[in-house]
Amino acid sequence: MPRTNFQELLDAGVHFGHLKRKWNPNMAPYIFMEKNGIHIIDLQKTVVKIDEAAAALKQIAKSGRKILFVATKKQAKDIVADAVGSVNMPYVVERWPGGMLTNFPTIRKAVKKMISIDKMEKEDSWTNLSKREKLQITRQRAKLEKILGSIADLTRLPAALFVVDVMKEKIAVREAQKLGIPVFAMVDTNSNPEGLDFIIPSNDDASQSVRLIVRLMCDAISEGLNERKVERDNEGDEEKPKKTKSKRSAAKAEKVEVDEDNNED
Repeated sequence: MPRTNFQELLDAGVHFGHLKRKWNPNMAPYIFMEKNGIHIIDLQKTVVKIDEAAAALKQIAKSGRKILFVATKKQAKDIVADAVGSVNMPYVVERWPGGMLTNFPTIRKAVKKMISIDKMEKEDSWTNLSKREKLQITRQRAKLEKILGSIADLTRLPAALFVVDVMKEKIAVREAQKLGIPVFAMVDTNSNPEGLDFIIPSNDDASQSVRLIVRLMCDAISEGLNERKVERDNEGDEEKPKKTKSKRSAAKAEKVEVDEDNNED
């Protein structure tokens, strides 16, 4: 069963592309028509692409790996932060720190610096610092939190990248491609879909469109995480009876030995 339908996409304005003069010819297969100088996206193809992307993201989440969401454009920042935060996935909604993927160890050092400041504030040595030193450290902490706070739990490179606007996030896309990290993206009619692993032809400017697509992806991730939890719980339940059985067997064997000794006497 499809995750969404034609009418839901239509209501969210997912079908509105860019002006005809701004189009990218590589998006031609996903354009339904041109109306009043604006390209209209073929929503039937969008439905199919949403299902493909959601299925892939679900499997990644089920395997226990992380998906990094990137959306630094104004109308998408809060939407992505709220939706992605609910499924405990990392995201970047402020400026993309250059080299975040290709120079990941350096980024991790900055995150560890932020964590060390948090520990310092709880220690007795913090009270011995001057007011000026405390202010400098607090400002440094706030700066790191703004850029890296949402990826503090990302201890290794993500398994996939989800991008809202490939033109705006071209540096992030380039870094992911360089490292062979699969790229999922909302692609508008002015963008180039070549080189992307999973594309979702859609309006990447309208907040309603972004909210709908991101929610569908997060729902798929949530399903994957829930299935992973159920499987792990089932594995735990299967192991418990085995342990119980082995204890009972040992007790039974011990009883038999005691009975044999008594008979011999």
